[in-house]
Amino acid sequence: MRDETFSSWLNSTRRALVSGEDVEVPCGDCRGCCTSSYFIHIKPDETKTLARIPKSLQFRAPGLPKGHVLLGYDQNGHCPMFIDNKCSIYDVRPQTCRNYDCRIFTATGIAVDEDKKRIAEQTVRWKFDVDSVEDSRSFAAVQAAGKFIRDFAEYFPEGFLPSNPTQQAVVAIKVYRVFLTLPDDSDNTPNKLIIENRVKRVLTAFKNFEAGLSD
Repeated sequence: MRDETFSSWLNSTRRALVSGEDVEVPCGDCRGCCTSSYFIHIKPDETKTLARIPKSLQFRAPGLPKGHVLLGYDQNGHCPMFIDNKCSIYDVRPQTCRNYDCRIFTATGIAVDEDKKRIAEQTVRWKFDVDSVEDSRSFAAVQAAGKFIRDFAEYFPEGFLPSNPTQQAVVAIKVYRVFLTLPDDSDNTPNKLIIENRVKRVLTAFKNFEAGLSD
């Protein structure tokens, strides 16, 4: 399906990553994210959300401080709050759900997990408008960022790159500006020195984005 211009989507996505604001996705009748065996992270300050989810469905999020929980899924891979083909707590749904946008896979070229078939089906349907020079350059840079972190993951410090494809795509969105000014060497494997230099630039860009210094 045809979506907004790529630059418009990219800018709004980056703003949402900073502010935590809700992301508007034209899902239509797709309910893939509700039925694809996702673990949903809920922060301790999401009190209204936690109050609506039975304690029996909440379990501590591994590796995160006390109070952070995960909401799992049922035997069919459905979120337990997904009832009668809709979210039963939509008005207070987790922030993770509010920020989720499967277009991030289309943008970065990072593949969805194999068990997320409905998400994968939806992802290939998205089509960005890339008619302008700005759109074309931005799209190419985001794709290059996604490819780089996949191809050269072993060059990054241990623990920097998440194993989760969604979070990998988020990293690519945050650091894509690094690849706006790099030459297109997609047909050749860069040498080790070039790779290590780009890794340093990616790490700096990520740090700056997290600190609100990216723009």
